[in-house]
Amino acid sequence: MTTIAFDPLRPTEFSYADLLLREAEPQNLESPFSALRDRLTPGELFYVRSHFPSPAIDPASYRLTVGGAVQRPMRLSFDDLRRLPAQTRTVTLECAGNGRSLLSPPVDGVQWHLGAVGTAEWTGIPLASLLDVAGLSSTAEEVVFEGADRGIPAHPPQPPQPITYARSVPLNRADDILLAYAMNGQPLAREHGFPLRAIVAGDYAMASVKWLTRIHVLREPFQGYFQTIDYAFWDEVGGHPVRRPLAALALKSQIARPVAGDVLRPGTSVLVVGAAWTGHAPISRVEVSCDGGLSWYPAQFLDPHEHGVWRRWQWQWDVPGRCGLHVLMSRAIDRDGQTQPAFRDSRFDSYCIHHIAPVPVTVLTE
Repeated sequence: MTTIAFDPLRPTEFSYADLLLREAEPQNLESPFSALRDRLTPGELFYVRSHFPSPAIDPASYRLTVGGAVQRPMRLSFDDLRRLPAQTRTVTLECAGNGRSLLSPPVDGVQWHLGAVGTAEWTGIPLASLLDVAGLSSTAEEVVFEGADRGIPAHPPQPPQPITYARSVPLNRADDILLAYAMNGQPLAREHGFPLRAIVAGDYAMASVKWLTRIHVLREPFQGYFQTIDYAFWDEVGGHPVRRPLAALALKSQIARPVAGDVLRPGTSVLVVGAAWTGHAPISRVEVSCDGGLSWYPAQFLDPHEHGVWRRWQWQWDVPGRCGLHVLMSRAIDRDGQTQPAFRDSRFDSYCIHHIAPVPVTVLTE
């Protein structure tokens, strides 16, 4: 059991002085990925993704309802939740549109570069233990998380009236889900979902619903806007295109440093650093290229494997004496032999951007 000592009536104060503004309203702020140092991302550097204006919730009157295909519906106060046995888990969250600004031609949506991703320690109640108390129906299939944020989606097709943000996850994923009220040992900031949010390990972060007010268990697949219209992709069944919700994090590695456009001196030694993550099979290795993909070299992991958590890596590059443009790349390979792709998969529209991102640097003498 994990105990976090803090005033439950006050969210953590949030400062975004070091974050990159992508949208002012609703608030969307990007972490500078080049600042990657530690395994955990400090709260003040953790990216913020909002679909609608951030709601201000009074924790004294807050209630979480649990209903649908359960035997014992519940309505829990914040104090009720904090009295339940808690766990702390390390989880990486990545926005499904991370890297969108790299696409050509340009596409609509928040123009994230590389920093809509971060890793934190989250403390809260395991969803599985809460559902055990509620008692699942034998026909239960999915669990829907619904937030307090509300509005009209920015892009068509648009619903005829304001909607709340909601996403579902199959019930067989319950063990991967935490209902978190703390981040890195502090209360959630309002921008990160105070007083309660879902944390779904291994999935894109649109499943980790913020400002959580309702958990609804369904006997059939959820057909909400953010499940079927947005955050979905085209698949094929029997020769027919069908929409499927995005889910697991794609296999991905990114270079944090050097950054594109850096100027390096010939004959020096430079540490190339980055991180890799996936929601599928464990990553077995990361490889780095300094010649645009003609040759690849194994990087060194700085972190052990843990489901749903990035692994930082590094590789020492002896900068050649040849001046001019050099292109750095990194790619991840998982235990099943899957390799991070070199090219974009257009089925995913402006999401799931996990192809290799080249980092051009220039070698120059003074």
